[in-house]
Amino acid sequence: MSSRVNGWRNALQKTVHRLLGYRKLDADTFVLILSPVVGLAAGLGAIGFRKLIALFQYLALGFTGEQISAVLNAMPWYVKLLIPAAGGAVVGPLVYFFAREAKGHGVPEVMEAVAMRGGLIRPRVVLVKSLASAITIGTGGSVGREGPIVQIGSALGSTIGQIFGLTGQRLRVLLSCGAAGGIAATFNAPVAGVFFSVEIILGNYAIHTLSPLIISSVLATVISRAYFGDLPAFLIPTHAMASAVEIVFFVLLGVLAGIAAVVFTKTLYAMEDLFGKIKLPEFTKAVLGGLIIGLGLSAFPQIYGVGYETITKLLRGEELLGMALLLVAAKILATSITIGSGGSGGIFAPSLLIGASLGGAFGMIVHGLFPGVTTVSGAYAVAGMGAVVAAATRGPIAAIAIIFEMTGDYKIILPIMTACIIASLVATRLSRHSIYTLKLARRGVHLDEGLEASLMRAAKVRDVMEQQASTLPSKAPLAEVLDLTSRSRLVNHYVVDPDGRVKGVMSIHEVRKVINQPSLKAVLIAEDLADESVPTITPDGTLAEAIDLLFDRDVEEIPVVDEEGKFLGVVSKHGILDLYQREALQEAGKGLKVIHRDDQTMRLDYIEMGEGHRVVTIEASAEMAGKTLEQLRLRRDYGVNVAAIRAARTGASTPPTDPRRVIEEGDILVVMGAEADIQRMKKSLHIEG
Repeated sequence: MSSRVNGWRNALQKTVHRLLGYRKLDADTFVLILSPVVGLAAGLGAIGFRKLIALFQYLALGFTGEQISAVLNAMPWYVKLLIPAAGGAVVGPLVYFFAREAKGHGVPEVMEAVAMRGGLIRPRVVLVKSLASAITIGTGGSVGREGPIVQIGSALGSTIGQIFGLTGQRLRVLLSCGAAGGIAATFNAPVAGVFFSVEIILGNYAIHTLSPLIISSVLATVISRAYFGDLPAFLIPTHAMASAVEIVFFVLLGVLAGIAAVVFTKTLYAMEDLFGKIKLPEFTKAVLGGLIIGLGLSAFPQIYGVGYETITKLLRGEELLGMALLLVAAKILATSITIGSGGSGGIFAPSLLIGASLGGAFGMIVHGLFPGVTTVSGAYAVAGMGAVVAAATRGPIAAIAIIFEMTGDYKIILPIMTACIIASLVATRLSRHSIYTLKLARRGVHLDEGLEASLMRAAKVRDVMEQQASTLPSKAPLAEVLDLTSRSRLVNHYVVDPDGRVKGVMSIHEVRKVINQPSLKAVLIAEDLADESVPTITPDGTLAEAIDLLFDRDVEEIPVVDEEGKFLGVVSKHGILDLYQREALQEAGKGLKVIHRDDQTMRLDYIEMGEGHRVVTIEASAEMAGKTLEQLRLRRDYGVNVAAIRAARTGASTPPTDPRRVIEEGDILVVMGAEADIQRMKKSLHIEG
């Protein structure tokens, strides 16, 4: 951030503190104060996004309402073919060149930002996602507006948090406030917005988390109602079960909905893989997807855009059985093609349409067979909507709340709850991942495995590769080997052939075995002392793969090579643990635990960290060598604290309790402080890395 932005941010913070009468405002209270700002931004963002969709729909069809089928039926087939293709021609380059995280349905990117990036979302995502999704939906892409609004609201919350310098858990909460506000404003559903954020985005029901989410959700709903009116998303007749026996049919509907949700999820990513194999520039594939959607519009105009018109008909029991069944398959394919080809939009509304079609068809069948004990098909369509959403997202509580608030029909709440829970259980049995988490799992991010596993699967070897390693020509005579090893502090030296390919690793311990055997000095060369079975890994390998190799061989480091086997550097246990330490402490946003041990006791200290601070490890430079901690004056001159020191010679780690401790070149120091202060210290003391 520029000094001007920092100054503006500090001025804003001081103004808020002064207005509230506090000398010092804790971060959680500050989040609570910012939450209505995020709610206001999310509510206005939702209104602006819907107006943007209406604008592009008007440009495409000359019409802005939801009664789209009649307009499409009156159009020539070639016009219907070209409209989605034209949208794809704009969306593809827009996403590819300006913000690739705006591709697809958006919610997985928000989940990843919470889990892996400390709540950071680039501000440009607000603009790119708004335009890309509005164009996709307005020109006929078979996607929903809810996922984009979640991503837009989250990006707004993250941006506001970044402006005020929030990090870690506080920034995640503000991001989630934006998601809650987006859902609340879209569906006129404040309770659902809160449950969606805590169940799917944040996964935290703590009271200090819930309070700002509720405030944001309420304010976003107030803004939305002021503009659109206080009406449910769907105006339908009220429904009620005809008999207690009927609950059995809603259990069966839940089973079918769970299966349908898994089929939808698998189809979506299979289509993504299919388009990925097509030999076309990435940013042009959305045009191909648009052409396919345009072909489908002649037979199924119901797949155009969000599809609320068709959902309303199904909830009122106005669609025929055959068409309802066909729409299940048609919407799954249309949404999968739109997103798989590079379009931008959500899967929430498509899930609603798939569920309403499935539930409506199921309701027509059971009501026709058992009219005395079953209600009309519209009730099953309502329950089917919630069940498919619950199973696809694995968020049954959020789905129940959303369906209730979208319809305002409390009498049907028991069947909705039953179908949603059964569908979620069935989907969980059939597939480990939801429609959101599968996208992350395909990138190596497994949220259910915790920070450690997710970080190790997502991070690459190139992120921790150390290029400062010792190499020896494979034909180097023993005299040269001895000369190198006597001057080096390194334990391992990598033997390479004339082309730079790794032939093995030579340990200093192997050299010591022959150093006192003069008869061997004239005949031995470097490759004779090398262990040729050393495993290697490429820069694109994951840290999880590197850890497996390191611990399987019980070694401290392994060489990193390119595709031809040429030596590039090393990856070490120390480097991986250093990365994990930084990310874990960033994730916690709290502080650093330091354990002090002697022969009899162990004491645990907890060093509190301020907002915007980091913990890093540095290697002492020549500039630092020979000076004591007191002489270095790291805290006084740079505002950086030393938390622990590991000696280069012995490898022993100790807390910095003695200011007269002399630092040696190569010692590892664990330091913490503001990012700018750490960088200033590194530059001044010529510290690499």
